[in-house]
Amino acid sequence: MELSSLNELDFNESGEWPLPIKIVAIIILAALVWGGGYYFILKDKQVELAILEQTEVTLKKEFEIKQEKAWNLAAYKAQLAEMKVTFSSMLQQLPRKNEVADLLIDISRTGLMNGLEFELFKPSAEYPIDFYAELPINMKVTGTYHQFAGFVSDVAALPRIVILHDLTMAPQGKDADKMTMDITAKTYRYLDEEGK
Repeated sequence: MELSSLNELDFNESGEWPLPIKIVAIIILAALVWGGGYYFILKDKQVELAILEQTEVTLKKEFEIKQEKAWNLAAYKAQLAEMKVTFSSMLQQLPRKNEVADLLIDISRTGLMNGLEFELFKPSAEYPIDFYAELPINMKVTGTYHQFAGFVSDVAALPRIVILHDLTMAPQGKDADKMTMDITAKTYRYLDEEGK
């Protein structure tokens, strides 16, 4: 077959073409159909597929997290109920605004019952922190080590929450038995919705 005979080929008579030319024409036609199909149909679909595959991975992770939470939901509800009970009982231990004066009397009475002498008993102004207010009480007391220990133990046994901070002890003069203790007692008050 000569190259000059290719110019004589008529597309209307493609059924009469020689077999090698038919094969080449079919291959070229198939390549054009495949290339056009890929370019116009599959190319955009592949980008869309990649996006959907990434979305699938993200959704699977979210599903696993939510499924784990669902499995633990009963335990979370039980823990929340327990926390509410604990919080409620702790709120009962915080003095209300009208009980602060009685608590101050209880603290000073506890010191006197343990034989301590108060040189300073100064409640400071309360200041709000988040959902509660803190009321510091600066004290300076004189007594023996065992009286201090009894005082601290009795303050811890009070029905309201009182926490002792910044404790410093020093001997008082030449008397080896007597000591002076500077301490800050802090009590807390729950602020209701109105901040009172």
